[in-house]
Formats: sequence, structure tokens, C-alpha cells
Amino acid sequence: MASDASELVGNWNYPTAMRFGAGRISELGRICQEVGMQNPLLITDPGLAALPMIGEAQEHCRAASIGCGLYSDIKANPVGKNVDDGVTAYIAGGHDGVIAFGGGSAIDAAKAVALMTKQDISLFKYLEEGRGWEDIPAAEIPPIIAVPTTSGTGSEVGRASVITDEENHVKRIVFNPNMMPSVVIGDPALTVGLPKMITAATGMDALSHNLEAFCSPHFHPMAEGIAIEGIRLVKENLADATFEGTNLVARSQMMVASSMGATAFQRGLGGMHALAHPLGALYDVHHGMLNAILMPYVLIRNREAIAGRLGRLSAYLGLANPSFESFLNWVLSLREQLGIPNDLRGLGIDAARMELVGQMAAADPSAGGNPIALTAEEYSQLFEKSVMGNLDI
Repeated sequence: MASDASELVGNWNYPTAMRFGAGRISELGRICQEVGMQNPLLITDPGLAALPMIGEAQEHCRAASIGCGLYSDIKANPVGKNVDDGVTAYIAGGHDGVIAFGGGSAIDAAKAVALMTKQDISLFKYLEEGRGWEDIPAAEIPPIIAVPTTSGTGSEVGRASVITDEENHVKRIVFNPNMMPSVVIGDPALTVGLPKMITAATGMDALSHNLEAFCSPHFHPMAEGIAIEGIRLVKENLADATFEGTNLVARSQMMVASSMGATAFQRGLGGMHALAHPLGALYDVHHGMLNAILMPYVLIRNREAIAGRLGRLSAYLGLANPSFESFLNWVLSLREQLGIPNDLRGLGIDAARMELVGQMAAADPSAGGNPIALTAEEYSQLFEKSVMGNLDI
């Protein structure tokens, strides 16, 4: 709670044009025309590239007399080489825009490709030479259309990408305010074929974004309000989206909750992401699943700072006996319902690299939004609890 008006200061931005609704992927060709694309490069992952929806998207472009190339060499946790190879494909094909199509990994990689298309150096060499990605001017970044096919990261409304630096085994945040897609096509029908566990893990990622934004100590009341509603949408729709995969109402609401989470987290993230980023880089496991497992451990570690806040949130959500405990119990119950492992051992992670993980977490940019500032040693201890399943305070 702010005690002085001088603390109530912030720089705020909100997302881009969004065309939301089932079936709206059919508008892709016309939207390409609107943003000035004549020959975009559609960037996606290998799994989606083999599905009919990608061919259909390209056909929507051709029907509007728009050329549409394809690049899909992207890992589940995209690496610098994926981006560099995408830039090569973009230049070789004479493309004039990017269609970022897929889950958070594909969209993150696609935005980074767009960022680097007119640069004379590879993604991480750019950083090594002391240049700042945020300084690349808008005129050097081609238009981006984002088409999410999962409901988790909300990368479609973000100004950053998370790309793994394989050489140094670290995830780097590639940021530029001009990476925001010009238009987002939010078509929940594209998520209908997602497997149950991917739906669950990405949905828990959306919850983590909204929740960490809500708990952040930074001043951003608009983001806080969005986070509260995003959490409610997850509570009321994630299980239905997971177990009734063709439920378009639940799928739609989860896609909204995902975009809301990424809108809200400009207020800040926290310990879940500070740990998930190094763990994803070191162990190459699903980001959303990491956040889902880490969630209760981080909440308990932050209890002193967030108990009152989560009490108010649990009242809004309609939980019995609104309190920190009722919210924590809801999280634990939801994880059990969705089949989320109780601890990191369920992902094959042990505590052998405890000290390194703690150091990386403390250095991660997300750590700055945690309600309690934690040292590297404290992050190591929190990681160990998450490995061993120790929910003691």
C-alpha cells in the first residue's frame, strides 16, 4: 500500500488491435492487405506446420492475392539459431511482413525474427556488441500479425520475446516496444485440437501471469484490475476447456484470459517466472508446466506480503471463507483436478543444480516484481522445496 503520492507513478501501455471470435482466421488475407503485406512469411512450429490449419491460412492469403511463405524450424523453447535461420528465410523469400502463428514459442520466435530482419548481425551477437534491442526503430521492423493457437503466454499482445541462449544456457528477454503485433486474430476455434495436458499447462501459465501481476508491488491499477478478471476467467473456464475440448465458450474465455495476463504483467511478474526461466533453459521443459508446479511454493514464500491481497481476491472469486488459505487450497485443488505434478521431480528435475538455479533466478528480470525481494540463496531454498514437494511455510 502506497504511503506517499510520489509512489503513485507509472508508465503505462495497452495492447493492439484485436479481431476476436471463432472463425476469424478467414480474415487473414484481408488483414494482410490492411497492414501493407503482399508477401508475408508465416512462422510457426513443426507440429502445426503439418496440420491443415496452416495450409488453410496460406489459402486465405492466396485468396486475397497475398503470397505466403512458411518457416517452421522452431524448438519448443526457441533458441537463437531458430531466430537467425528465420531471418535468413525472410530475406531469401523477399518477404515484407511476418505472420506469427502458434503458441507462445512460435510467436516469440516470429516477433524476434521480425525485429532482426534489417540488422546486420545475429540475435545474440547483437547483444554481445553492446547494442540494445529496444533501440531498433519501428521503421526497421516489418508489420506483424499474430495468430495464437494456445491460451497461455499471451505473447500476441507482448512487446518482448523469450529466447534461449543455448551457448550460455540462459533465457534472454528480447524487448522492443515496436515488436507489438499490428493486429491479433484471436480465433478460439484454432485451440480446439489441443491435447488436454497442453490445454491445462498453458492455462495455468495464463493464471500465473495474471496472479503474479496481481501480487506485484508495482503501481499499475489498470493492470491490477485486468489481472483480477483474468483470474476469474481461468477459475470458471480452465477445467471445462481441458476436459471438454470442443467447448468454444470455455476456449474463448481462456484465450481472453491469456491475453489479459500478458496485458497485466507489464505490472511485473515474480518468483514463479524468476525460477521458471532458468529451469526452462537448463532442463528444456514446458514453461507453463513449470509455473503450474512452482505456483503454490512461491505463494507460500510470499505469504507475508500477499495474504491480505489474496483474501480480497478470494472473496471476488466467490471462495468459501475468503483468505490466503482458501486461495491456496483452490490452486492446489485445481492442479490436482488437471493432473499437474505436485513437485518438480514430476518433470525429472532434481536439486543437484540448486545453487546455480538460485543465482540465475535472482538475476532474472522477473525477480524485480516479486512481492518479497529474495536473495540467490533464498531462491535456491525455494527451488529445493519445489523439488521435494515441501509446502511448509
